[in-house]
Amino acid sequence: MPVPWFLLSLALGRSPIVLSLERLVGPQDATHCSPGLSCHLWDSDILCLPGDIVPAPGPVLSPTHLQTELVLRCRKETYCDLCVRVAVHLAVHGHWEEPEDEEKFGGAADPGVEEPRNASLQAQVVLSFQAYPTTRCVLLEVQVPAALVQFGQSVGSVVYDCFEAALGSEVRIWSYTQPRYEKELNLTQQLPALPWLNVSADGDNVHLVLNVSEEQHFGLSLYWNQVQGPPKPRWHKNLTGPQIITLNHTDLVPCLCIQVWPLEPDSVRTNICPFREDPRAHQNLWRAARLRLLTLQSWLLDAPCSLPAEAALCWQAPGGDPCQPLVPPLSWENVTVDKVLEFPLLKGHPNLCVQQVNSWEKLQLQECLWADSLGPLKDDVLLLETRGPQDNRSLCALEPSGCTSLPSKASTRAARLGEYLLQDLQSGQCLQLWDNDLGALWACSMDKYIHKRWALLWLACLLFAAALSLILLLKKDHAKGWLRLLKQDVRSGGEWEHALGGGPPRGARPLPAHLFPPHLFSPAAAARGRAALLLYSADDSGFERLVGALASALCQLPLRVAVDLWSRREMSAQGPVAWFHAQRRQTLQEGGVVVLLFSPGAVALCSEWLQDGMSAPGAHGPHDAFRASLSCVLPDFLQGRAPGRYVGACFDRLLHPDSVPALFRTVPVFSLPSQLPDFLGALQQPRAPRPRRLQERAEQVSRALQPALDSYFHPPGTPAPGRGVGPGAGDGT
Repeated sequence: MPVPWFLLSLALGRSPIVLSLERLVGPQDATHCSPGLSCHLWDSDILCLPGDIVPAPGPVLSPTHLQTELVLRCRKETYCDLCVRVAVHLAVHGHWEEPEDEEKFGGAADPGVEEPRNASLQAQVVLSFQAYPTTRCVLLEVQVPAALVQFGQSVGSVVYDCFEAALGSEVRIWSYTQPRYEKELNLTQQLPALPWLNVSADGDNVHLVLNVSEEQHFGLSLYWNQVQGPPKPRWHKNLTGPQIITLNHTDLVPCLCIQVWPLEPDSVRTNICPFREDPRAHQNLWRAARLRLLTLQSWLLDAPCSLPAEAALCWQAPGGDPCQPLVPPLSWENVTVDKVLEFPLLKGHPNLCVQQVNSWEKLQLQECLWADSLGPLKDDVLLLETRGPQDNRSLCALEPSGCTSLPSKASTRAARLGEYLLQDLQSGQCLQLWDNDLGALWACSMDKYIHKRWALLWLACLLFAAALSLILLLKKDHAKGWLRLLKQDVRSGGEWEHALGGGPPRGARPLPAHLFPPHLFSPAAAARGRAALLLYSADDSGFERLVGALASALCQLPLRVAVDLWSRREMSAQGPVAWFHAQRRQTLQEGGVVVLLFSPGAVALCSEWLQDGMSAPGAHGPHDAFRASLSCVLPDFLQGRAPGRYVGACFDRLLHPDSVPALFRTVPVFSLPSQLPDFLGALQQPRAPRPRRLQERAEQVSRALQPALDSYFHPPGTPAPGRGVGPGAGDGT
């Protein structure tokens, strides 16, 4: 069936002629040969290893000429690929061996000697096809009857259908026969290109220029070509030419390919991958690569394209020293994208990192996968135990200078504390990370030795710094304002800027108390406690006042509360995403908890986020921390990292806990104020107070929260309900 004239006329030349190619239906390979010869396809996928040239006795078939032809292979009615048909012309070389007995002895020749002259000539034809990045080899069997065997003459040809290739690609074909007579034939051919598709660079942008006529309709698709698995589509549109498509250079990766086809029946789809050798594309690929921890022992590499890489564990000590690979005793492992890789670890440690390199042994990626769950880097020393025959073992401490044997007289830190480290190891105070018949890895803490040596010096330095700071503060005028502020009763409603400035301006209105953190005013409330990050959706100003009252009440307990109400200036400077990430990271590193305060608006945002998948839920305002937090909070819930780190809450008469999306109910969700004791107990773990003390604190928070609840649910002019803690409180029951 003829190919659409538009594509082939532009691909094969500028002249507007109508071209047609033979159309093959179905994906099966086939072979046929000249009349008189018999042939069949022996194997369509063999190993491409040319054999040695061994002279064969008697006549053999040898390839004399290679000929190619472009055809179409159509798997579906409207989906065809370009295919290369190969014809191998064969000739007979060599001679039959003459019998020597008749010449020497004058006797009659053996009748068996004449049989080969009347036998057919048989050979195997090997075809190899190379078109980056694929290589294929096929085996054809050809039989020539004796009547056609004429020495030095052509006997015909054998044709193979066919090798698939893309427009514009360079192909190399070589062929030989078995038994061998001479070296194989080689043919390199450049398939027709697409002069109307051009890729150009302009600064940070890349332009795809499609110079086609205005009335031509075509499809354009961008996709990631995967070595394993189907292509991953990235972008697709039906367009009318001419067009210029602009790509940002950060979107380029080596496997980014372009597919173009006319919107006509039986159109040929052309695929090109122009960024395979682009240095920027390879840099972007490593920037996009991410390591993901699945279990304690298993992890995988996420990347758009395949990567020639290998990985090993390394030990990252605090202080900025290079991560030291644990090779040996562990070895480098080949890495495949999206394939699970396992390390034989017994325990995880925040200092253990995965070091990723490519085939050129250049460090490209390093991530400490266990740091997110186990906290920041620790000042531990790693001991390497090596086991030999007859239960002999040796120990060394991994340091930046190398592995220091223990015990040792070296001047390194591990050598000076070698006896203590060995005692810790024998008494079971070190954590075993890995173990097998050849050795083991142990992580021993160094904190207690450092604290003993430097405790007095640090104490002296802190006392000196505190005294110096106090002297400097007393000399400044505004320090007096701070001292007066600390003596005032914050609950009286004074304006803190008035206290700092020495006097309020005339006619100035007091600022809302819920906009300022109570620990700025009350020294007792500033005592260090467990950190709590409060996230909420700003449905309206009344709900914000209710959130501020709750945060202020929690600050009176041994809790350090962070809420965006008290950080508006900082949030405006950094942006809500950066502010939330910094607060979440600090809270979780300090063993704190993130409180998700659900309201109808928060539930709606969560539902919208879940329905849209990984797409952003929309642009967020300069103070919308809740919407900005969903991109980080949701992965914690999806990957099972939320329990112990997150707590949910809602107000009794505003939202029922069952209305919270099921994904977020994997952590406790408390209704306030009816479940205040349980809520405060979850916030103050692991050093939870006694039940009686916890009940007293719950009543204290309830009393502080009740005016804001009454004001929110019963605005001025409506009768206020009764107050209390527990179910039914505030609704007259």
